[in-house]
Amino acid sequence: MTRRSQPPYPPELRERAVRMVAEVRADYESPWAAMNAVAEKLGIGTGETVRKWVRQAEIDGGARPGTTSEEFNELKRLRRENAELKRANDILKAASAFFAAEIDRPPRRS
Repeated sequence: MTRRSQPPYPPELRERAVRMVAEVRADYESPWAAMNAVAEKLGIGTGETVRKWVRQAEIDGGARPGTTSEEFNELKRLRRENAELKRANDILKAASAFFAAEIDRPPRRS
């Protein structure tokens, strides 16, 4: 199953949804029911989306173990930088091999 490409929800909407779930949780028989209701009220695709936001907010707040958003963004940045450095290293290795071959080649006679 492929995911549809859609623009991400704005951070303000995410924060509002998380706050609303915390506020209305007691009014519903389960947290899942509260998340579905908030998703419907705010026009968010599914309750699962809201559930992910709530879980991430709990992790970021230290209430749940896991990788915080800040740590995730830092890992993403470092992985991108690592890939770029590997590409640069491969280019330098190829250039080094090319120039080493040029130096070892006997000079041409005219």
